[in-house]
Amino acid sequence: MPEAIGRGKLDFGLNYAPLLIPTIDAAAPVVILAGVHVGCFELFAKDGIRTVADLKGKSVGVQDWGLPHVLVSLMAAHVGLDPAKDISWVTDPSVKPIEQFVEGKIDAVLGFPPQPQDLRARHIGHVIVNSTVDRPWSQYFCCMVGANREYVQNYPVATKRVMRALLKATDLCATEPTRVARQIVEGGFTPRYDYALQTFNEVPYDKWRDYDPEDTIRFYALRMREGGFIKSSPQKIIAEGTNWRFLDELRRELKA
Repeated sequence: MPEAIGRGKLDFGLNYAPLLIPTIDAAAPVVILAGVHVGCFELFAKDGIRTVADLKGKSVGVQDWGLPHVLVSLMAAHVGLDPAKDISWVTDPSVKPIEQFVEGKIDAVLGFPPQPQDLRARHIGHVIVNSTVDRPWSQYFCCMVGANREYVQNYPVATKRVMRALLKATDLCATEPTRVARQIVEGGFTPRYDYALQTFNEVPYDKWRDYDPEDTIRFYALRMREGGFIKSSPQKIIAEGTNWRFLDELRRELKA
């Protein structure tokens, strides 16, 4: 999705900070406008693995070298592991990592809703990192609003309207989770109402006013640069790939 925004095929999109940052690092015309919510990914492991440090010498399944690989690598590096040497990465595009974990073929896997809800309901594995509550990941935004820079420059009024709609929808997720869960099930986005409701009750959708999105970009850009995922400094990413004007205005307007 970030690449599609950069090419102008999409004007706006919600995506994880570690996916938006490399797009900006590659000089694509993408600008980050706001954070939406905190935490949603969880790292599951089999019995005997209690912490991220215990992943040394263990297998972690990833569909490809995208977001799950990046996030687990950052977690591993944060506790002193060398992700390239200390973790055995298992990639098989034809098989979902969650399925491999359920079958006991790998030691750990990163899950995104509704996968964590399903694994917990089936009592498969246990969580060693929950980005909703575990520091430092819980201190930063997960999904953020990305936009095409040219669109933002040419259509500031429309941009603000889109931002207002997205942030009011975010508030709705926090204040009326049952309504939103029912709507996304009725819309065919997910089949399980119980998992959807659990996700909206667990994920903090009420932090967009309080958390500083620039802190999120600085944190992830620094970690990603240290890990060799990007070349630009956090300062350059922030200077060239963020615009908080609309967020600042909407924070004042949407105080309730």
